[in-house]
Amino acid sequence: MTYETLDWTVDHDGIATLTLNRPEALNAFTLTMARELLDVFLTHARNDAVRAVVVTGAGRAFCAGMDLTAEGNVFGLDESLAPTPEDFRAAYDEPPYADGIRDTGGKVTLAIHALPKPVIAAINGPAVGIGATMTLAMDLRLASTKSRIGFVFGRLGIVPEACSSWFLPRIVGIQQALEWVYSADILTAEQAHAGRLVRSLHEPDDLLPVAYDLARSFVRDRSPVALGLAKQLLYRNSAAAEPLEAHLTDSLAMFWTSIGDGKEGVAAFLEKRTPRFTGKASDLPRIL
Repeated sequence: MTYETLDWTVDHDGIATLTLNRPEALNAFTLTMARELLDVFLTHARNDAVRAVVVTGAGRAFCAGMDLTAEGNVFGLDESLAPTPEDFRAAYDEPPYADGIRDTGGKVTLAIHALPKPVIAAINGPAVGIGATMTLAMDLRLASTKSRIGFVFGRLGIVPEACSSWFLPRIVGIQQALEWVYSADILTAEQAHAGRLVRSLHEPDDLLPVAYDLARSFVRDRSPVALGLAKQLLYRNSAAAEPLEAHLTDSLAMFWTSIGDGKEGVAAFLEKRTPRFTGKASDLPRIL
């Protein structure tokens, strides 16, 4: 695929690399980048040939946040509107609210979150603002020892966006999330790791190889259907009000996988061979 702000490649194992590619601007986020990220996660990443996605940045940064040099409202919002919460909730996905009010970063993270495949952030350098919050919708975050991460919204007089008020407390806990948002400090790689924001730290040259190895370990000899459903179950049920909600969705997922790829998985186990799963992530049974 050819993009203005991104690079997209897929290797023979189905591991896709999505590179934020504005190195001269430290991969700062623009409305064009937002549109291109949406295109990737709503179309190309959903191709069944893609098994997992690794996201990184070109050059020395992951993403330095929103490009604040644009004219007018730098976030692309329509300043002529004055929505009430009731009006917005009733018609958030319709004009003029869909483009004039909805947070651009949130559209991107919702698309990442909805992808029924593993998404791994390989944070190779500074990740600030949307550069940090976009990674929260990814399933795991690995970081270079040279990375720096900042939820710096308070310094700009704005709020955490990109659905980060949902993701961040679930990843690091409410106390840590509040401290980082209140302080608006730039975190070192070690601080981000200690706060459980990132899974692991790696020397710069080791970061992508480790991310690729991890991605392959997730999808090699695995059912795309079982993987996609497991992602749905874990995200949904970790926020469910009671375990009955988990039981109901688990039950449907178990039923459909037991008569699908589960039959091949059991047969392969009994016959002591590698399974040959045929299910597709594009054809998940509905369990919600």
